[in-house]
Amino acid sequence: MLTPQETDELLRNMKKLKESGTSIVFITHKLREVKEAADKITIIRRGKVVGTASPSASQEELASLMVGRPVSLDVDKSAPQLGKVMLDVKNLNISDHTGRSLVKNVSFELRTGEVLAVAGVQGNGQSELAEAIVGLQEHVHGTISLDGVDITKASVREALHSGIAFVPESREEDGLIASFSIEENLILDLHDLPPYAKGPVISQSIVAQEAEKRVAEFDIRTLSSKDSASSLSGGNKQKVVLARELSRPVKLVVASQPTRGLDVGSIEFVHERIIAERDAGRAVLLFSTELDEVSALADRIAVMYRGEFIAIVPADTSREDLGLLMAGVKP
Repeated sequence: MLTPQETDELLRNMKKLKESGTSIVFITHKLREVKEAADKITIIRRGKVVGTASPSASQEELASLMVGRPVSLDVDKSAPQLGKVMLDVKNLNISDHTGRSLVKNVSFELRTGEVLAVAGVQGNGQSELAEAIVGLQEHVHGTISLDGVDITKASVREALHSGIAFVPESREEDGLIASFSIEENLILDLHDLPPYAKGPVISQSIVAQEAEKRVAEFDIRTLSSKDSASSLSGGNKQKVVLARELSRPVKLVVASQPTRGLDVGSIEFVHERIIAERDAGRAVLLFSTELDEVSALADRIAVMYRGEFIAIVPADTSREDLGLLMAGVKP
């Protein structure tokens, strides 16, 4: 992932190559860059060319061609209704098994009804910070408190059952078990709790009933909830993860790169769900390398650089200033 300044430099170099007579095929899902770089645009959907367009086409027109229906790229978001502090992180330090520092002295508060987005070039400690909050990091020092309760040393199961919904960075590796059915994936870590369990026995009828509700509510495109998760598209796999995580009692949503690899239609759905959680009074901690996404969803933005929060800034901070912060430069 590039900073805005690095992206601009790449596009300038592409333009120079074009002017020198080089033909360029530029494959990307980033509509802003498409419009800036292209002389002709070809849209592919499900392996087939579905149309061509000129750079004068709007981003909404291009997005609609990409998914085959009208798409809104604007996030409908009202002013935040801030409540109590839900997540309180103080002097958090994380290291790997060799003692190398990954996260350094990170402190912040996150309130109910708020989206705090953590931006930065990938590899600057974002993944480790998200994992520490949900109990996936071993070498953690400092304190993590959820709703006034210290969860610094909580296991993953304890963290989730304390009210955290976790959308992991890799849905295939960490969010789903591909060989399991959609039904089974929807009850991972919930299978021994009501309404699914009656004593030591899982009620298959209730599992099926609840799965059908989630499939409908989250618009999971499948012929049957008994199909394996591996049969789903990337967008529908992410909807299964969201359906499971957001259907539990939630105080805090930790979403790590929730739209990575998704088409614009699925991105629209994920954005709507994140804002719905925020508007329902949950605290949302969003990790994203996509600055358009960060600016659209966040109420505040924390920028990570080399394991530290270099700044926490308002959501209307310019892309240029965010790019400088991501490179470790305070504007």
